[in-house]
Amino acid sequence: MTTQNEPRNSILKRGALLAGTAILGIGLAAGLADSALMQNHNAFAQPIQLSGTQTGLPSFADLVEKVKPAVVSVRVKTQVAAASDGEQSLEDLPPELRRFFREFGENSRPQRPQPKQQPRQGMAQGSGFFVSQDGYVVTNNHVVENATEVELVTDAGKTLAAKVIGTDPRTDLALLKVKDAGDFPFVKLAEGKARIGDWVLAIGNPFGLGGTVTAGIVSAQGRDIGSGPYDDFIQIDAPINRGNSGGPTFNQNGEVVGVNTAIYSPSGGNVGIAFAIPASTVKQVVDQLKTDGKVARGFIGVQIQPVTNEMAEAIGLKEPKGALVAEAQGDGPAAKAGIRRGDTITAVNGDAIKDARDLSRKIASFAPGAKTTITLFREGKSRDVTFEVGRQPAA
Repeated sequence: MTTQNEPRNSILKRGALLAGTAILGIGLAAGLADSALMQNHNAFAQPIQLSGTQTGLPSFADLVEKVKPAVVSVRVKTQVAAASDGEQSLEDLPPELRRFFREFGENSRPQRPQPKQQPRQGMAQGSGFFVSQDGYVVTNNHVVENATEVELVTDAGKTLAAKVIGTDPRTDLALLKVKDAGDFPFVKLAEGKARIGDWVLAIGNPFGLGGTVTAGIVSAQGRDIGSGPYDDFIQIDAPINRGNSGGPTFNQNGEVVGVNTAIYSPSGGNVGIAFAIPASTVKQVVDQLKTDGKVARGFIGVQIQPVTNEMAEAIGLKEPKGALVAEAQGDGPAAKAGIRRGDTITAVNGDAIKDARDLSRKIASFAPGAKTTITLFREGKSRDVTFEVGRQPAA
């Protein structure tokens, strides 16, 4: 039967054998050496100099020292809804029963007379970072959702009271503000787009440990994880765990390229696949939250679907790109502008549309009331339609 220590012990044994052989060899050499060689014995006492190959490994020490003070741990007290009358909360059941009722659905939930319960206080924690000297902090919406009290813990260990300025569930972003005035270390959002293969650094509060630094690379771009219509995540392999939500991912210039928001993991822990909201999206949302406390998005009033190879061939498109209009709402901006079912939207303001998701993101980025030109492909011909973008209804 093997034990965990066996590999290490075997290495130690081999080391002892080699050391003994080396000592024997030195003794023999010493007996045969002349006096001139003996005068140089001090040369063997010099420190071992490693080859320069290890200098090729990146060090993030200077970068960490620069940006870490701007990252905070976010502690939140939340209001947890109580179970309704006549229904037992799953949280009040033993773990085995909770799994059973979740597996077999709502109809299997036990119905039992219960007294009316008052809402309960819950706790949540995540990460965030300062984006201005006067105390604005970016984090995830799901970190501060239903918050009744928010505290920030700085890298120096100072606790700051904060308030929620605004949230955007569609992108899972939230903007906080420290209640007391002060000058705070802050970081900037990157202007450029991170490239696949770039080194990145993540700092956050995993498992409540605070101030934890991990490194990796950008693994992919434009990931759709099914969380909403505007999915456009950066995938990174820097270790991200529970509590990292809302924390920043930095490039090597110390700029924030993304806000960590989700992980892919069967166990709930890091498996090397994490997702961050791109800085370009963060900037758009944060600017609106800071000004209005909410996000207003453009709206054209169409239901769309991807263009498949078969569809493209049937309607005469050279490539399966664009967004096919499945329906144009009768009172929506698109219908009023003459867009109808069966049209394929191939460009917006001259920018080509890759697919239906790309169209959703582009239209949402426009302010309501903006004049927009859409290029349609209809009956084998392209045509431009100009109209005024509407305001997207509340979710």
